[in-house]
Parts: sequence; structure tokens; C-alpha cells
Amino acid sequence: MTATEFSTDLGVDPDLIAMMDGVFAEHRRTREQTGPVVGDAALWQRLDGLGLLRLTGAQESGGSGAGWPQAAELLAAAVRHGIRIPVAEHDLLACWLLETAGLPGDAAARTVCVVDGAGTARRVPWASAVDRVVVVWRDGADYRLADLDVDDRRVQISRGVNLIGEPRDDIGVETAALTGAPVAPAAVHTLGLKSALVRSVQVCAAMDAALALVVEYTSQRLQFGRPVSKFQAVQHMVADIAAEAALARAATEAALAAAVASEWAPDKLDKLEFLVAAARSCTGHAASTVTRNAHQAVGAIGTTREHRLPEFTRAALAWRSEFGSVRSWDARLTDAALAAGPAGLWSLIAD
Repeated sequence: MTATEFSTDLGVDPDLIAMMDGVFAEHRRTREQTGPVVGDAALWQRLDGLGLLRLTGAQESGGSGAGWPQAAELLAAAVRHGIRIPVAEHDLLACWLLETAGLPGDAAARTVCVVDGAGTARRVPWASAVDRVVVVWRDGADYRLADLDVDDRRVQISRGVNLIGEPRDDIGVETAALTGAPVAPAAVHTLGLKSALVRSVQVCAAMDAALALVVEYTSQRLQFGRPVSKFQAVQHMVADIAAEAALARAATEAALAAAVASEWAPDKLDKLEFLVAAARSCTGHAASTVTRNAHQAVGAIGTTREHRLPEFTRAALAWRSEFGSVRSWDARLTDAALAAGPAGLWSLIAD
């Protein structure tokens, strides 16, 4: 499967994209893996050596100084090759939040969670598979955070998994026993939007990969002496897949472009929330159409372990419900549009 640039208008170096794609392709090939690769210490070390583990971190703190367009390409490359590791949770979320609070980060694998008043968080990505967890809790009108080892006695982890076997664990933290560092409420709000956009990028990459498989299969599979792709009903299904995937990608790239342009500035978060909500709504609904039509077009072989289609369709369905359900993002999008009113809605969409 060839690489597809995720953010073609955001100036990502094609050589960098090819390098990322090659790293993941080689890793999967050398492991002779028939299914998705979930977590791998050797790959983590290699990404660190290539400067991809803290791709968006500031150079003065040991990062590579790149941005979200490059990170989106890294996430998309991992999805294409079925490599599932917490690189987004580590770089774009946990280590970014530490950097925001003026705390150091390193190559130790991290995830992040915001706990409730009882010190609990549900379905935290990768908590049982990482080295450290950045815990955020409310402290009056503000927030505090602590970077904790997962073996810390103040942290309790109950293991769980999502639809594709990635760790999604419940966490309990004794926040009363922590001091922590202050973190601004705007940063916590931004963390939620960044988390949501990460999943939108991943769902888009999964749907693009599913589309590529469907086009390949229907072009090669013969029925009644001609390729399946020549049948009008199949053409309609494939066209719907392509249209829904393109709409989701366009909405996600719009949110990504706005985030890059604004540098996630606190005074731009209302606009970003609208765009992220639109991206999440589009990707969530598209995942249903893409999954249904892809499996109809490919047929029974697409449900087997030997075929890669479920690797992407199941991932799209799993990721679309994380960091907010499709319904919740539909509601946030509607609320933002109503709040903007007739005079302000166009500026949310077009500016």
C-alpha cells in the first residue's frame, strides 16, 4: 500500500513522509506480522533515534521542533501499516502538556488522563502499556498535573481493551497525596480538542486504507468474465466510500490547518472547537458508510483474518467513539452553530 500525503497543503517534506512510511513498512515486514502490531519496544527505540518520538517537542527540550502536519503524517503512516503504538498520546498530548507546565519529558512512553473528583478516569488509552501517565485533576477553579510512574502506589490501573485490542484502561489516582504543577484551564480545554483531532486523523487514514483495498480488490476480482468494478452497483458503493472518506479528510484538514495557523491560541479555541467538532462529526458518520460499503464490495473474504480490510474498518469504528462519541460531537457542532447565530456562523465556516 503506497503512502498518501495527509496534509498536502501544509508543506510536509515528501522525503520525510517516505521515511516514516519506510520505517513502519520495514518493521511490519521484518516481524512477518499477519495482523496489526500493537506496541513494540524496539520500534519505540528506533522512532526515538530518528527524532520521531518527540516530533513536535521544542528543540531546546529535546524535541525535533516539527509540528502537527508532520505528526499527522506519522500517525497516518502507522495506521497504513497496522502499527499501533501510543506515539500520539506520548508526543501530541502527554509530553505537550508537560512542556506547557514547564516540566521535563523524556523517551519514557506516556499517556495522559483527566480524572474526575473521585480521582478516576475511564478507558484511558495505553495506560497499562506505557511507563508513565500524566494525571490532570481539578484544583478549585484551576487544574494541576503530575507525571507519575504507572507502578506508583498512588496509581491503580484496571486493564481493558477497545474493539481492536488496544489498551483502554480505567485509572484511579490518589490526588490528595499529590502536589502537582499548576496547569491553566485553557490548556486542559486544548488537550480535549487535540485528543479529538488525533482520532479524526487516524480514522481518516484508516478509511483511506480501506478505500485503497476495495479499489484494488474490485479491479482484480473477476465475476462473469469481467472485473467486479465494472458492475454499476459496485461502482456506486465504491463512489460512496470515496466521497465519504474525502469529506471526512477535508473536514479534518480544515481543522488541522486552523490549528496550525492559530498555534492553538486560547483566543482561537471557539473557532477550533467548531472545526474539530465538524471533523469528528464527518469522520464518525463516514466510518459507518465506509465500513458497510467496503465489506459489501469485498464480500466474505473481507471478514477473514487473512484479509487486511477488518484491520482498517474495525479501527475506524473503534477510534471514532474515543474522546467523545459521534453523537456528542454532533451536539457540540449544533450548539456552536446555534450560538454563533446567522451573523456569526459564516465566519466560523469560512474564515
